[in-house]
Amino acid sequence: MPRFGKRSKEQLATCHADLQRVANHAIKHIDFTVTEGHRGKEAQNAAFAKGFSKVRWPNGNHNSKPSRAFDFVPYPFNGNWKDKTLIPRLKKIGAQLKASAADLAIKVSYGGDWKSFKDYPHLELDQ
Repeated sequence: MPRFGKRSKEQLATCHADLQRVANHAIKHIDFTVTEGHRGKEAQNAAFAKGFSKVRWPNGNHNSKPSRAFDFVPYPFNGNWKDKTLIPRLKKIGAQLKASAADLAIKVSYGGDWKSFKDYPHLELDQ
């Protein structure tokens, strides 16, 4: 059975307890790494500048403490964001995260479902 490594555990520790519950349920079914939970001012504004986020600090769900969002990648991940198999793999993880949230009666939004800005490696709590 897959399990989280040190990096994922550290990032998850910065997240809202409900997101931690969702991730810990999902890891039982699919292997992935949590790459980012809470995002500070510099990191948020850098993500905005690079086009990875649509909001500046402090308006992102990553910016609260605890974080109301986390980002993820498949495990293993070779770092190639242009790999043609990446989006389908992220969608599969997103589907499992949504299913895990439903099992736990936790309302989430998956960035791959958004209409205007596809954010495939992102999950957040509904407002």
